Amino acid sequence: MKTSAHVSVAIASSILPFMFGCHTSRSEALVKIPVMETSEDQALSRAVRESLVKTDTANLEAVNVVSNNRAVYLTGTVKSLDARQQAAKIAWSSPGVETVVNALQVKK
Repeated sequence: MKTSAHVSVAIASSILPFMFGCHTSRSEALVKIPVMETSEDQALSRAVRESLVKTDTANLEAVNVVSNNRAVYLTGTVKSLDARQQAAKIAWSSPGVETVVNALQVKK
C-alpha cells in the first residue's frame, strides 16, 4: 500500500505542471523529499548522480538526488527547462529507477 501512495504522489507531481502551466510557486506544489536512504537507495542515488554529472548536454552538477524505494527525487535549480527535462530523462534511464519526481526549479 505504501508503494502505491508513493506512485500516486509521483504521478500527481508530474502531471500538475502540465495542468496548471510551468510556473509553480512553493506553496502550490510541495513534494515531501525523503530524508533517510537505505544502502540500496544510496547506491541508486549515486548512480543517478554520476550519470547527471557525466552528461555533455547540460550542466547538471548542482542537481540533488535522493532515492526512496526505487523512486528518485530531483531537487535544486537548473538554468533552463531543457536542462530540467534532461535531468529527468537521465534519471529515468538509470537501472532500477521506477519513479522520478522532478522538483527541479528553473532559474529566472
